[in-house]
Amino acid sequence: MSDLITPRVLGGFRDYLPDAMMAREQLMETARRVYRSYGFSPIDTPVLEYSEILLGKGGDESDKQLFRFRDNGDRDVAMRFDLTVPLARFAAMHSGELGLPFKRYHIAPVWRGEKPQKGRYREFVQCDFDTIGTLSNAADIETLLVIFDLLSAIGFTKEGQPRFGIRVNNRLILNGVLEQLGVADRSVGVLRAIDKLPKVGRENVLAELVEKVNLTGEQAAQVLDLLAGQADLATLDTLLAGNAKAMEGVNRLRELFAASREAGLPEGVVTLDLSIARGLDYYTGTIYETFLTDLPTIGSVCSGGRYDNLAGLFTKEQLPGVGASLGLDRLLAAMEDLGMVAKATTPAVVFIPQFDEAKLGAYMGLARRLRAVGIATEVFPEAKKLGKQLQYADRKGFRVAVIAGSDEFAKGEWQVKDLLSGNKETVADADLERSLLAHLATNTLHNPTA
Repeated sequence: MSDLITPRVLGGFRDYLPDAMMAREQLMETARRVYRSYGFSPIDTPVLEYSEILLGKGGDESDKQLFRFRDNGDRDVAMRFDLTVPLARFAAMHSGELGLPFKRYHIAPVWRGEKPQKGRYREFVQCDFDTIGTLSNAADIETLLVIFDLLSAIGFTKEGQPRFGIRVNNRLILNGVLEQLGVADRSVGVLRAIDKLPKVGRENVLAELVEKVNLTGEQAAQVLDLLAGQADLATLDTLLAGNAKAMEGVNRLRELFAASREAGLPEGVVTLDLSIARGLDYYTGTIYETFLTDLPTIGSVCSGGRYDNLAGLFTKEQLPGVGASLGLDRLLAAMEDLGMVAKATTPAVVFIPQFDEAKLGAYMGLARRLRAVGIATEVFPEAKKLGKQLQYADRKGFRVAVIAGSDEFAKGEWQVKDLLSGNKETVADADLERSLLAHLATNTLHNPTA
């Protein structure tokens, strides 16, 4: 009998090989850069929370998906299913130290026991940013601008034009529409059904509204006709006149559209979509979903909204919030489909083959020189035939090889080979750093988002 354990991974979880992990890290670095440019500060919270912190915050569906257990101290605990609910608890505990409004970003894994599908796993990373402690519509507008700048920085543009669209709605409008249709008492069920519209289609949503939410066939059709139709703000002005809360939502969106145009966002990149509902129960105001022009079927890749009551479960202090989350793994799945992820498996760009073991110190010294000017460099550990070493370099995805044997050492020069084009040139030792920096600056093929 073998004592070997069969290596396997739980369903809905995955290993990340270097090429996938490098692409993930590059996305996270891009998100950090954009978030920091707006003044968002990093935080972290524990993976485990007391179950009562998480239960009931995202609705029945989220409660069912919790990884929940009793720990060694017999405490009822659960793994976080998102980063927003822990933020509400965090803000309630630390608002006095943080000062308000407080702008934070948080990039970390979360866990949901849901059915795995393409681009969706039970363990995944969220890249959140939020503003806590203000009701101002300026924070909602800034959230929109961050989403736009984030997708642009990642590379979803072509000839200067965005290859994505941001769809917005407002829960106050949704609530007003449901009041007009006489189904406000079933708003939670209606909104959850509507949120599934892009995934399951009209007929399935109609069936759910009738069978699970107990709407009549006529009511279900009215809800869908209005929310999935082409209503604009002017239509809503007429439909919702007299409903102060709903009109507040309309006016906040009107200001958001005007501000986005004035801030320079291209015409048409932000659109009103009344069918956007967001499945989580804690949203109270403007909500956002972002779809890729070239792959809309993958679903929203950056979503969020305003939640004014979530922290009220933990404190009497008013701590309204608004923010969004980049769907890292879903976006990467889309980028792979669109050919935007390079297959390089090393973060180093320069490869130094080893000809002569007696010159190992010289090769290592050169590598340190290049790293000192910001060029990630790897030295091959064995003095094998050059062909075998270059095969290794090609497989790993290096961009440049810097080659020297006894003749080059004697002359004080290096052979620089572009591993993408195959072109070679001879460079004097004193000019090597400058030459490599110039070459690498004009060659972006190694960049997964180029």
